[in-house]
Amino acid sequence: MASVDGVPLPSALACLSQQPRVQEFLGDAVREGRVSHAYLFVGAPGSGMDEAARALAQCIVCPNGGDGTCDECIRVSHGTHPDVHVYEPGSVTGYLVSQVRELIADVSLAPVRAPGKVYVIREAALLRGAAANALLKTIEEPPEGVYFILIARTAAALLPTIVSRCQQVPFRIVSPDAAQRAVEAKSGIGGTDARVALSVAGTPDRAAEFLASSGRREVRRLVVQTLGELANDDSWDVLVAARQIVEAVKAPLADVRSAQEAALGQEGDYLPAKALKQLEDANRRELTARERSGMMEALSAAESLLRDVLLRCEGIPEGIVNEDAADVVDRLASSTPTEGVVRALEAVRSAADDLAHNVTPQLAIEAMLLSVKEALACPPSYR
Repeated sequence: MASVDGVPLPSALACLSQQPRVQEFLGDAVREGRVSHAYLFVGAPGSGMDEAARALAQCIVCPNGGDGTCDECIRVSHGTHPDVHVYEPGSVTGYLVSQVRELIADVSLAPVRAPGKVYVIREAALLRGAAANALLKTIEEPPEGVYFILIARTAAALLPTIVSRCQQVPFRIVSPDAAQRAVEAKSGIGGTDARVALSVAGTPDRAAEFLASSGRREVRRLVVQTLGELANDDSWDVLVAARQIVEAVKAPLADVRSAQEAALGQEGDYLPAKALKQLEDANRRELTARERSGMMEALSAAESLLRDVLLRCEGIPEGIVNEDAADVVDRLASSTPTEGVVRALEAVRSAADDLAHNVTPQLAIEAMLLSVKEALACPPSYR
């Protein structure tokens, strides 16, 4: 167990080793019983804010102050705890007023199984207008035992009155070398595999989870293989490859769904109808979030490989990330001008935007692969 000045930190906060100031700040708050009713985590994507929100939620609902191993902590980690709610914008323009009203109505209800309730609001900068104003009073004066964690790139993008009700917690950017060392410490795996995992998953914690998941590594393998074979594929082959990638992303979710159904079976007879509905909704949100996260990892894998191709095209003497796929990188670079690789990268970013706009994963990946094929000067052929 980590410690500060000889005093043990809650084990759940061990994941914040790359953010020592945040780790110490939250650890002190938990140990001294002065956790704020509202926090605003600000920083760049990949700096560990999501992991910190999850860890703090574990400390709040855990009967042992965040031991990281009890049933409550495990449920938070898996996204199935009925008293920990994670919200994302309900539309491409931001949070819906109906989402905030649902949240406010839930705040007034008693916790299902923990002494407190936690509401994590991701992309809080998209709380605008009526939605932001509706949430303001609840954040200002929440019921006892209710906690809010808002996550944003910068406080400047939020309503000033919301910012003033929260304790700001800044997250610093983690250097690539430090991030790789963290992955090695967490997973026991270093070198190329660690660098690839970071490029795909984004943070050391997620990278370690990626390395431990054969299913997620299979998705990355399929993406690399597909990009490497585009020159020889016709349109039908591309559509088949897209389907294989989407199915590979969904494959690990079968275990999550089974665990959810087992948990519902154990508790369904004891929960009131409204609490059961909340748990079912949380389960659906978890599956949707995991699928979206898996699709974004697939796109990150494509972007990582294409960035390596761009380095080769430009003759930049910098080591590539995907050294295990150096043959694919070199082959694409030898047959593609820089402009083509740039267009291919734009196609990947466009696919990420499509997913954010609720385009189906299958269609988004199909469109991306066809666009990448064209950008890399491999025009589609037809059977």
